[in-house]
Amino acid sequence: MTETRILKYREALNEALLQAMQGDENIFVMGCGVDDEGGIFGTTRAAYEAFGKERVIDAPLSENAIAGIGVGAAIMGRRPVIVHARNDFLLLAMDQIINHAAKWNFMSGGKLDCPMLIRAIVGRGWGQAAQHSQSLQSLFAHIPGLKVILPSTAYDAKGLLLASLQDNETVICIEHRLLYEIEEPVPEEAYTIPLGKGDVKRSGKDVTLVAFSYMVAEALKAATLLEAENISVEVIDPRCVAPLDMDLILESVRKTGRVVIADTSWKSFGASAEIATRIYESCLRELEAPIARIGLPDQNTPCASNLEKEFYPGVDDIVKAVQSLTHPHHNASDYIARESSPEHAKFTGPF
Repeated sequence: MTETRILKYREALNEALLQAMQGDENIFVMGCGVDDEGGIFGTTRAAYEAFGKERVIDAPLSENAIAGIGVGAAIMGRRPVIVHARNDFLLLAMDQIINHAAKWNFMSGGKLDCPMLIRAIVGRGWGQAAQHSQSLQSLFAHIPGLKVILPSTAYDAKGLLLASLQDNETVICIEHRLLYEIEEPVPEEAYTIPLGKGDVKRSGKDVTLVAFSYMVAEALKAATLLEAENISVEVIDPRCVAPLDMDLILESVRKTGRVVIADTSWKSFGASAEIATRIYESCLRELEAPIARIGLPDQNTPCASNLEKEFYPGVDDIVKAVQSLTHPHHNASDYIARESSPEHAKFTGPF
């Protein structure tokens, strides 16, 4: 009988990794701190306790070398899981990821696969600032041969991680740190969610709200507030930016005629721009209003907490964007003060 418990996002990752390693002896983990007591916020601890240093390998801060070892192991039949406490550190391993992991299958005429999972965490708050808070999903999604997933819930985190560890291409899993304490029912048994399959997090009929990662949580809060104004919002979580479930997005847009896209990264040249373009290409005449996008301004993340509150978009921005589509002449007032979210308040430090 399937048992469903309440798990936090980070606990779901921890369980998924353990179950995957129990089922496939070729899976091993590398990264700085994966074997310590904290175990990357607890997400590698169960695997270390079960398999020890033979399969959960602490590594120095040599990101390019770790990625190269991972690529070599993957094309020789192993399934490495590389963990970075911040996805900003991936920038040191771009040659191995883009010129090797993403291209081995193509260059070998399909004879060699590179089934590697790279987990990387987005920081926010506690002075994470410009070098520990970047959301780089668009950068990696730009490269053919890479898959990029952004689980937004504990259920999705487990299912997508297990699916990634059965995939034969390199998958980059971008996890937002503010999601780690969010909890929900998660089945105990192993299950997978197909990569590239989005999810309707909330049904609606007036506006489609496409959101990634932590912005899904913000979108659901905004949808609840807008319900009081009789504005019905459908929240779509693509779950993956590559491959992207455009069929699900377009189906919703054709129903509502209005779209807001909320990303955790910069607006310029990002995922929201790509989705907006594809919507315009496919169903321009079915839109009842221009597409609205929410993302970071073209600036680097400030360190000071008071500046952070102005920098990051949130529930209030989403509410105003939706109102601008449904009631364009309405003078919207602030629904939510720019204060730290509950998830933000729980974050007391990176380790």
